[in-house]
Amino acid sequence: MTAAAAEHGPAGANPAGDRTVLHREDGGGARISVQLARLRNWLVRLPRWRRHLAALLLGMAATAALPPVFALPLLIPAFAGFLWLVEGAENPKQAALVGFAFGLGHFTSGLYWIAYALLTDPERYGWFAPFAPLSLAALFAIYPAGAAILSKVAFRFASERSGVYRVIVFAAAWSIGEWLRGHAMTGFAWNLTGTVWGVSESMMQSVALFGTYGLGFVTVLAAAMPAVLGEGGENRKYVILAVAAPYLLLAVLWTGGYARLVAAGPTQTVANTTLRLIQPDVAQGRKWRDELRLANLRRDLDLTKAAARESDSQSAVFVIWPETAVPFLVDQDAAVRSAIATVVPKGGLVITGAPRATPVEVEPFKVWNGVVAVDGQGAVVGSYDKFHLVPFGEYLPFRALLPKWLHLDKLTPGATDFSAGPGPQTLHLPGLPPVGPLICYEIIFPHAVADENDRPGLFINVTNDAWFGISSGPYQHFESARFRAIEEGIPVARAANTGISGVIDPFGRIISHLGLGRDGAIDSPLPRAQDRMPPYARFGDLIPLLLIVAALLIAIPARRIG
Repeated sequence: MTAAAAEHGPAGANPAGDRTVLHREDGGGARISVQLARLRNWLVRLPRWRRHLAALLLGMAATAALPPVFALPLLIPAFAGFLWLVEGAENPKQAALVGFAFGLGHFTSGLYWIAYALLTDPERYGWFAPFAPLSLAALFAIYPAGAAILSKVAFRFASERSGVYRVIVFAAAWSIGEWLRGHAMTGFAWNLTGTVWGVSESMMQSVALFGTYGLGFVTVLAAAMPAVLGEGGENRKYVILAVAAPYLLLAVLWTGGYARLVAAGPTQTVANTTLRLIQPDVAQGRKWRDELRLANLRRDLDLTKAAARESDSQSAVFVIWPETAVPFLVDQDAAVRSAIATVVPKGGLVITGAPRATPVEVEPFKVWNGVVAVDGQGAVVGSYDKFHLVPFGEYLPFRALLPKWLHLDKLTPGATDFSAGPGPQTLHLPGLPPVGPLICYEIIFPHAVADENDRPGLFINVTNDAWFGISSGPYQHFESARFRAIEEGIPVARAANTGISGVIDPFGRIISHLGLGRDGAIDSPLPRAQDRMPPYARFGDLIPLLLIVAALLIAIPARRIG
């Protein structure tokens, strides 16, 4: 029996046709390659159920690199192992099952906090809490499954040792799947791979060029490229260069980002303008109880008054309350507007999340999740309605087709589904630059946050992350706001009911913040938006698409090299 046969086992034992080449033990690098080759073959030889279990665990490992843990080194075994499992699959169907298992582990561990939302009303939805993250993860796992199918089919057009080609195709397929997840079926661009770089302001700057989707592609490319070390092949210099290339690219991006921050200098602010963020920390279970709604409003009023007493600011102050901080129809309730007017600073406004609705006598009756701006006379000087609604949270999809005996309803209170607003909108409020309001998870969607015909100079993101409890959800949500600020070159003021509230400059730097599970107020100067639109804000997803196409063009001549 030859050395290669001894490594593979008996003839026919490896139906995927996978290969192992034992390198000469002529140095540390060769020994590492031998060990990686053995690890690779161990993975692809696993019985199917164990192979799927391995993929599930690798998906969970990739989650650990996301906020708030940022365990970036785990991306390498996660994506390299995932690639090996796809290579070792007998056919595209088996590759799809591997991809589905990876996605199931990745999204279940990344979105576990969804169970908290159901536990806010345990009598109605508590029974489903253990299954909700798994169900949602199974839906989103179709994208890694599709990426695995696409990769497996593309692998057929290359030689057995074309490791670099396989990695580039794999990273491109993953990124295409991620883009589709952010757009299909209303989209859910939460926990994009690029957000793992929230730990580094310098690395984050690259999203101004090619967006979070582009940074995610480069990240997966770098994480999966070490897989070629376990692929065998005799061209050692080529393999080493291939592995080093994406890490050199990451180093270039970090250096460029660092230089960008140095050139930007300290955060530039708008003179004589202060943002005051109020974080009441009202538990979701208390937020909409009839006997507590007035008390919840008084809490916002009291926190605003206390912040005013403690402040010595001589500038105009603009107060921002979180999503649905006012549990009343502000534009229809003169008493509520009068109460809010008592805490409006001189020359400022109170900008708050609040529901809006048509008058009861108007048919059909409609309700919106809105933002309203109230001045010192109690007048509403601007309003906005959320356009990107949460399925099952703010409306029940296919309500008319569902059997009534299921007794299904949306999570938010009220019998009427929320209606969607017209889209991204810019408000022109006195004393502020043009404002782009965003409610809750509207901030997570790259290149879908600003009115391109009337660009804002400030994003105001009001949210109620009390739905997520004390979990990783609020941290992941906050990081999304930082990435949107850099992509668009526009600062973000984020007021969250239970946290994390904060002001973020157009380079993603946190100017001030109030942590999760705390109440209080923070004052911050208003950061100035960048004078020029970043390339990604101008051209959108065309740039990451061109990046992926360029990488695939490089991959074509690599199909026969290994």
